[in-house]
Amino acid sequence: METKAQVLERQENISHESLWEKAKINWELIAAIVCGFFILLGWILDRNGYETLPVVLYIVAFIIGGFAKAKEGIEATIENKELNVEMLMILAAIGSAVIGYWTEGAILIFIFALSGALETYTMNKSHKEISSLMELQPEEALRVTNGVEERVNVAELVIGDHILIKPGERVPSDGKILMGFTTIDEAAITGESIPVSKQSQDHVFAGTVNLNGSITVEITKPANDTLFQKIIDLVQSAQSEKSPSQLFIERFEGNYVKIVLATVVVMMFLPHFLLGWSWNETFYRAMVLLVVASPCALVSSIMPATLSAISNGARHGILFKGGIHLENLNHIKAIAFDKTGTLTKGKPEVTDVVVNDGLDEKEVLLIAASIESHSNHPLASSIVKYAKESLTEELIHPNGIEDVPGWGVKAVIHDEEWRIGRAGFVEDIGQSAEQTKKKLESEGKTIVFVQRGNQLAAMIALKDIVREETKEALKRLKAQGIYTIMLTGDSSSTAQAISAECHVDEYIAECLPENKVEHVKALKEKYGNVAMVGDGINDAPALATANVGIAMGGGTDVALETADIVLMKNDLPRISEAISLSQRMNKIVKQNVIFSISVIMLLISSNFLQAVDLPLGVIGHEGSTILVILNGLRLLRS
Repeated sequence: METKAQVLERQENISHESLWEKAKINWELIAAIVCGFFILLGWILDRNGYETLPVVLYIVAFIIGGFAKAKEGIEATIENKELNVEMLMILAAIGSAVIGYWTEGAILIFIFALSGALETYTMNKSHKEISSLMELQPEEALRVTNGVEERVNVAELVIGDHILIKPGERVPSDGKILMGFTTIDEAAITGESIPVSKQSQDHVFAGTVNLNGSITVEITKPANDTLFQKIIDLVQSAQSEKSPSQLFIERFEGNYVKIVLATVVVMMFLPHFLLGWSWNETFYRAMVLLVVASPCALVSSIMPATLSAISNGARHGILFKGGIHLENLNHIKAIAFDKTGTLTKGKPEVTDVVVNDGLDEKEVLLIAASIESHSNHPLASSIVKYAKESLTEELIHPNGIEDVPGWGVKAVIHDEEWRIGRAGFVEDIGQSAEQTKKKLESEGKTIVFVQRGNQLAAMIALKDIVREETKEALKRLKAQGIYTIMLTGDSSSTAQAISAECHVDEYIAECLPENKVEHVKALKEKYGNVAMVGDGINDAPALATANVGIAMGGGTDVALETADIVLMKNDLPRISEAISLSQRMNKIVKQNVIFSISVIMLLISSNFLQAVDLPLGVIGHEGSTILVILNGLRLLRS
């Protein structure tokens, strides 16, 4: 056993490792900030008459800010055997410095270094959901062989092995129950908040939680082929795919670099022989071309506008994990919603208490809540909560409480036996009660039966309540021409009732995680660009598969990490606002791109005609950059 000193030392080492990892991840951003500091200091000294020291500071800024991008550009050039935009920016900055414009070259390095740092930071953050998923999968299982229990690694389990799963433990692998009754929380797989009763021959899935009752399970799938592992694989697969926009940008950058560098090389020789320019003039014009043709304004056309829009969204409770997701939101034609915890509150609430004639409703509710207070089932907790809010009497203490796994609870109160649970746990409920049961179930409600002695005393109906803002959110989306679909693991009757209340255009019931992915893919084929909104672990594959994944802020860590956009306050109407913000951003980006390209073309043409010298070229180049940045900053306004 570790001593207190050893524990403290181990915790300190972990803390130091954590700090080092954070510094390692953020070092590019730190380098960009330091680069900016040296540029500012150099500019101040330059304005105050210093000559040598500002140049030294600019050189330091070049090295600190440009190292990461230069290293990345050189490695990519060697690997792909072609130059890239990173090399073009570095050469443009060096070219600017060669002809004496140190400030412009350093600023070019700073802007590019900052954008690269933000990109690296976002990429590092995007890998966390895999580790979050892995933490939910048990590493060990209790294998039973000829009556002997043995704790083994889950990877050692093979098809046909028998394992014992005790109350409160997670199911380590997919299997079939051989012995025992229990209730399983399958939220990790189906996303539904109401646990499912399980008995012999029923299937259980890895990652789900055994709430009560010990069960013996026969392994039916190896650990690497479980439903839970498929969720992890689907997330990894979906995130490895590049968007069409990203592929287009990469192709554009490659072609742009080749054209600019080829033109600069030609400009260093051809005008001397063809137009009779002096070698000084030829080299000068080549350097001017390298400066004015650098995509500084083009880069600034997108980044400031994107960051401004992201800041605007954050101020209103909408967290965008990157500009590409904000851009893609503009093209969304359909949105698929998970039901539980997204369109609904995710917690069952009592909606109806139907008591048989001759019985007092308050008395029956008090007794039911008193018995259910000794159960840890979510439905029981909801009944107890409802009773405490509705009644003034204190709960009583029943005698002889017995939990019957998979069925319900029975107890003795005032020398009478009471049973509370599913339909099969009570006596024949009668024709009248059967009609009431069907009516309540058609409304998407779950029924808990209460029996007194040998007679049915009451039926308590519970339902996952639709969020108050859901209808308003869907109304706004429809006004924007977006098709809405609800995906749920619930039965068709429940899904139909909830969809009618929410006013979604379509619903798809009984969806397991891989079904949700299939439906999202089908929607993408039909509509082109589709968003997915969810909050659970089971939604992670669909969130990753959709063009844009949107998670509720109160959802699971895996959903938050996998999603591209997070609604921090669980406010569904913010989705409509996010789409409007995306439309504004894309409009401004188009304006900036057209303007910056027009300026670059004008400056390049003027340089060929010897109508622009370096200072005017720098003014035009940097001036266009400032203008597109200011235009992008308009998105900061609400």
